[in-house]
Amino acid sequence: MGNWLVNHWFSAAVLAAWLGINIFLFTYYFLYFDRDDQYFYTRAILGSALAWARASAKCLNFNSMLILLPVCRNLLSFLRGTCSCCRRTLRKQLDHNLTFHKLVAYMLALLTAVHTIAHLFNLERYNQSQQATDRSLPAILSDMHLQGSNKWLNPIHSNQTTVEYVAFTTIPGLTGVIITLALILMVTSSTEFIRRNYFEVFWYTHHLFVIYFIGLVIHGVAGLVRGQTDESMEEVHPHRCARYLTQKEENCWHNCCKEPEFGSIPAEVGQQYDGRSSDKHFPCPWDAAALASPNPLLPTVLEVGSGPCHPLHLRAASPGLACTAEGGCHQGMLRPIPAPQVVMHPSRVLELRMQKKGFRMEVGQYIFVNCPAISLLEWHPFTLTSAPEEDYFSIHIRAAGDWTDRLIDTFQQQNPKMPRIEVDGPFGTASEDVFQYEVAMLVGAGIGVTPFASILKSIWYKFQQDDQTLKTKKIYFYWLCRDTEAFTWFNDLLASLEQKMAESGKADFLTYRLFLTGWNTSIANNVALRFDTPTDTVTGLRHKTIFGRPMWNSEFAAVAAAHPRSVVGVFLCGPGALAKSLQKSCHQHSSLDPRKVQFYFNKENF
Repeated sequence: MGNWLVNHWFSAAVLAAWLGINIFLFTYYFLYFDRDDQYFYTRAILGSALAWARASAKCLNFNSMLILLPVCRNLLSFLRGTCSCCRRTLRKQLDHNLTFHKLVAYMLALLTAVHTIAHLFNLERYNQSQQATDRSLPAILSDMHLQGSNKWLNPIHSNQTTVEYVAFTTIPGLTGVIITLALILMVTSSTEFIRRNYFEVFWYTHHLFVIYFIGLVIHGVAGLVRGQTDESMEEVHPHRCARYLTQKEENCWHNCCKEPEFGSIPAEVGQQYDGRSSDKHFPCPWDAAALASPNPLLPTVLEVGSGPCHPLHLRAASPGLACTAEGGCHQGMLRPIPAPQVVMHPSRVLELRMQKKGFRMEVGQYIFVNCPAISLLEWHPFTLTSAPEEDYFSIHIRAAGDWTDRLIDTFQQQNPKMPRIEVDGPFGTASEDVFQYEVAMLVGAGIGVTPFASILKSIWYKFQQDDQTLKTKKIYFYWLCRDTEAFTWFNDLLASLEQKMAESGKADFLTYRLFLTGWNTSIANNVALRFDTPTDTVTGLRHKTIFGRPMWNSEFAAVAAAHPRSVVGVFLCGPGALAKSLQKSCHQHSSLDPRKVQFYFNKENF
């Protein structure tokens, strides 16, 4: 447990706080609507379904306010660039933004189900009360609409009005259906199977969040669920006068009680006060989330104001704001990139080198790329493979789907007119912190080596310039590939690093291990015949390629033994299964004792 806390204590604290707020809001407002005298008559018709609907609505307000924050790229980059303190706590939490986004989405789905089911019960009970012919309290309350427009409590005013009519023709009913359908489509299209195999379906369906929020803002405008007004409560308190409603004789009324009057219940998202009803608990601090929730797009609007917000794709609004690890902020690129230089590598890997006018970056950052000739709306993230010291910025694109296949084919056609490329960014990632550790373990799988290409290039330049500020003293680099061709485009960089570090007397600074996870008999035989050669048969480098997958426990144990009192940063750009293995090894080999080794796990998230 102690080893787990080294990497996750802050994330666990944030998660506990979020769950705690949700539990508190739900419990508090459930008890409030289930016991408060203002809703005595409403509960007479609806029962406990009122409390279930209202409590879930409060939590929906809170989570709807949070859902966009984790995907506001400029906000996260700003926080990453300005939070110079607590780098291993707050900054690591920023790397879990997509995980938190998914958790909030799951909570929204659960709360929507509770809210919808509760309102379905409410509609049925409204209908039953309207249809009732006895002198029960629900039946009498349902007939009050005939005696004054401000007195009605049951939105079903006629025996001929059906539940379906109310659900699909009123503003709350219609917007509720639209919101629910939009949420169902967004959640189902976000499954890993859809994202991996039909990314365009996920991409376009996710833009329904605009409709979701618009519907959310106007969902409660009509105020179908009502309670007794404050003025009426003072004159006709239900504890004193409710019994007279059922005992009232025809054309007669008790001399001390008037008929109660009702008004809209505030606190639905976007619901307006009608002046006749107020929630006396509304101004309390714990309901600040509900107060802000009528404006759930506020964080995104602020994001657009300072630069393009990725979720909205309003990239034509203004230049992007990007922040570096040192805390400086600058204007990012948000314009067409003229005539990028194209380099084709084996295994259908396309390298685009683009002009660097006004573009500042840090190692490990990424950009969003759009090619209007392929799609006007699709923007895809790619890690920068160039170093900040170079006079251009570059990305490597591997064929991994329809969009990347079409992009590579477009550039391979060698038309006289090159397709236009638009860039948004750069944005920060976990890899920015690599130079904050004295020891770093870099793990890349396949094309996941791209952020580490930027890091290793930057190290090469720092050695060229004899940079004395470099805090990192040792880097372990692991690259896992399925085929030999994938190694070729990175070999030149590794060979240059080998030579430069040997010349500068820092040959031990970088230890790299290349793993070939897929091979055939001919490759194995060729390696066996040339086993005694000074360079590797597969890569031509001094370090031999290892066949198979790494034994991570052995690797971590060796690093821990070599650096017994160090804080080691473990950085991964690769699949989830590999992330689980590395996380497990980090937990097993870390200690809460500051005098012993600690491994901090960091993973690239897009």
